[in-house]
Amino acid sequence: MHKDLREYILALEERGLLKRVKVEVDPDLEIAEILRRQMYRGGEAVLFERIKGYERWRIVGNIFGGMKFFEVAFDQPLEKIGERLLRLVEVMPSSFLEKLRMIGEIASFSSMLPKTVGKGPVEEVVVENPSFNMIPALRTWPKDAGRYLTFPLVFSVDPKTGVHDIGVYRVQIIDDKRAVMHWQIHKRGSMFLDHYRELGEKEMPVAIVIGADPATTFTGVAPVPYPIDKLLFAGILAGKGIEVIKTENDIMVPARAEVVLLGKVNAGELVPEGPFGDHWGYYTPPDLFPVFHLEKIMMREDPIYHATVVGKPALEDAWLGKAVERMFLPIIRMILPEVVDINLPPHGLFQGMAIVSIKKRFPGHAKKVMMGLWGLDQFSLTRIIIVVDHDVNVNDMNEVIYAISSTVDPQRDVVIIPRTHVDQIDHTTPIPGYGSKMGIDATRKLREEYGGDWPEEVSVDERTKELVDRRWREYGL
Repeated sequence: MHKDLREYILALEERGLLKRVKVEVDPDLEIAEILRRQMYRGGEAVLFERIKGYERWRIVGNIFGGMKFFEVAFDQPLEKIGERLLRLVEVMPSSFLEKLRMIGEIASFSSMLPKTVGKGPVEEVVVENPSFNMIPALRTWPKDAGRYLTFPLVFSVDPKTGVHDIGVYRVQIIDDKRAVMHWQIHKRGSMFLDHYRELGEKEMPVAIVIGADPATTFTGVAPVPYPIDKLLFAGILAGKGIEVIKTENDIMVPARAEVVLLGKVNAGELVPEGPFGDHWGYYTPPDLFPVFHLEKIMMREDPIYHATVVGKPALEDAWLGKAVERMFLPIIRMILPEVVDINLPPHGLFQGMAIVSIKKRFPGHAKKVMMGLWGLDQFSLTRIIIVVDHDVNVNDMNEVIYAISSTVDPQRDVVIIPRTHVDQIDHTTPIPGYGSKMGIDATRKLREEYGGDWPEEVSVDERTKELVDRRWREYGL
């Protein structure tokens, strides 16, 4: 497993999955447009070696630009990682006696816990009087409110449990010392901030990591079930514990990161964030979010800034969504054993649509699966869930469309869930974070659902099939 971003970059280059740009490029709009074009064409990762206004810096993007990138990143099938995570979920105890019984099984994960080291490469340069102007953050769309950290790994700790969060929350730079943390209300970071408020604390320590090993980076976008610690999850991905240092604000961060921004989020200070051109392909309108106050920067002597860009699909974020889909399928099957497969279509905006095939056993089974999925963190924001029979290939949209067209009566088979929580950046709802969801039962109906026997599907009899198979060459076709 790659111990840091640099090792991963070299591995991508060795496999022909990374290109270097040696001419000077501008972090204001130009780099973003280059990356978008590269992503749309299914191209390689890009390492920009000369950044206008930032002599010592390089910028890398599109490091997860397709499923083949994840093969390099993790060196094993994503579903195998999901099975390892499933073992952890299965042994999580709910009582003291269970803890005693499970010690042996849990001990097998001890090698994947974070490993504290005395010092790391990220401490090569320490800036005590820092400024965001030192960071080559991108402006990605012409009407964005400013420069953004687009792939920040925001580290925080739950003050009640000590559980770590690593979340990718976009960060808008306001001035040299302040930025806006786009913490949506249902995310771990926002929950931890609430816990600080409940304990009477006005400020929450935060570390923003830029440029980490692929396991830690992917962990930032993974819907890891709480209370599994995200640093432990990163170790599960890596197959061994992540080397970390403990910062002065008691947060553990990767010792081999490129950059760490230390500071605090003020729970009572809210300012407008946005507009920002998001993965929906529209500008997210301004809304109030908490302020991050920069106190210190640690970084390498020649740091690499990790960036991504979002917009109309399918860009890099779509492939991250597909990787999450594959990795978490074993856990979904544990919770809902009837699930055969799942597809989060890249153009379905990751959380916009899910297609699920099931082994249907009883009337209303499809609706039971819809409700079960919406109850999971990973699918809690999914707007549309389409359930099909086990013999429908969820990755073949022709089969899915045929299933919908040939089995769905809208009045009977479409479920609308009104007045529920949705993605805060969903622009289709008049109230941010509050809208509706839809489920479509595209399974063949049982007698109780249909009011009679479902029509028999057409099929060729075996005798005719064997005859035509045997004589096919004679037909000259």
